[in-house]
Amino acid sequence: MLDAVVVGAGPNGLTAAVELARRGFTVALFEARSTVGGGARTAELTLPGFRHDPCSAAHPLGISSPAFRALPLDRYGLRWLHPELPMAHPFPDGTAAVLARSVGKTAASFGPRDAGSYRRLVEPLVARWDTLVRDFMSLPSTALPRDPLTLARFGLAGLPPSTWLMRRFKDERVKALFAGLVAHVMAPLDGFATGAIGLVFALAAHAHGWPVARGGSQAISDALTAHLTDLGGAVHTDYEVKRLDDLPPARAYVFDTSPAALARIAGFGGYYDRYRYGPGVFKIDYALDGPVPWTAPEARVAGTVQIGASQAEIGTALRAASREGRAPERPFMITVQPSVVDPTRAPAGKQVFWAYGHVPNGWSGDLTDAMERQLERFAPGFRDRVLARAVAGPAELAAHNANYVGGDIACGAASGLQLLLRPRPTLFPYHTPHPAVFICSSATPPGPGVHGMSGHNAARAVWRRLRQT
Repeated sequence: MLDAVVVGAGPNGLTAAVELARRGFTVALFEARSTVGGGARTAELTLPGFRHDPCSAAHPLGISSPAFRALPLDRYGLRWLHPELPMAHPFPDGTAAVLARSVGKTAASFGPRDAGSYRRLVEPLVARWDTLVRDFMSLPSTALPRDPLTLARFGLAGLPPSTWLMRRFKDERVKALFAGLVAHVMAPLDGFATGAIGLVFALAAHAHGWPVARGGSQAISDALTAHLTDLGGAVHTDYEVKRLDDLPPARAYVFDTSPAALARIAGFGGYYDRYRYGPGVFKIDYALDGPVPWTAPEARVAGTVQIGASQAEIGTALRAASREGRAPERPFMITVQPSVVDPTRAPAGKQVFWAYGHVPNGWSGDLTDAMERQLERFAPGFRDRVLARAVAGPAELAAHNANYVGGDIACGAASGLQLLLRPRPTLFPYHTPHPAVFICSSATPPGPGVHGMSGHNAARAVWRRLRQT
């Protein structure tokens, strides 16, 4: 009998399996797809030689992750590549606000009215980032924070809605940048704890950057898989699990799946019926005949570029997708241009480009024209650079990764109390009604992103049980 079986080879399932194998437990992992990776995969989606990331592409939480930083992933080929700027937020007039590695350079891009406010907000937290990120990404799986004072300071600034946090700033450009940071988890700007989301992304940029993985996000998953097999773990692909009886006998079962899928497989009935799924995304991967022609010079050297002309425009787009059930006319967009720092991703002189906008969960329309009209506002002539595009709406994304219910790449709405208390309001989020069954997907704390911490935290709960039995 195995000690543990893990279902789902996304970053969290892989991390959970690695953590258990590191502690001497026998582990087997089962993945329904033909390749491992979940939200961290890479494939030629458009033309030969153009390597795209079907989901996550830039990794501010990955490089900051306590789980990943504790593992020898560089030994297995993972290389983080840092663009000149982690992120740029251009405006139609050709200017841009930026997130630089340096707090000072970032503050300088905000102008004299807001530079001091920004420094006072982030500098004390950046200085304690590695401890802070371990504390908030480990709760509630650890009893006491290592630095409760810094965590409390972060909470005071971040737990109110992001609209409160933005009152510290006068310049509309700074407010737009922060609104864009919040929108990375598709949460309305006036929601509970949305200020914390914006702060996390800003602090991560200053502490460790917003890198891409050399060769594509698949490199993260491949490194975790190679480490797992070196530790004696077994990985089985093309193995779809429809019920617990499909799996070999084990002392514990760990699911990197949506709560709905787990309830169906394990026979939990309506246990997770109150869990809400959030807006979906409409994603386009481009093969380009050269760089994106941004009018703002800063955007040309940034790995990630946020597209939204103002806080109001971004807020309108988020409300349309999350509350009004319609696609926005001017979608807020997150774009990533890996080729500015990774020449392995496309043939010489060409580039790959990644963009998505928010749409209602399960939406079946086509956002291509609206997204490209937005891009043309900030990069005139963009369409002339397009060699090919691969379009994926909510249905296609869900078919690619079953955890993306209705196109929700966060595996559950990151809003309200569910941002913190997921998948149910409990101090034991990784446990289920069955004492030997656990959940470790992004539906558990700390939530969405390629960081492995949900898997790491769930593994702690599993090995505690295994040592008791």
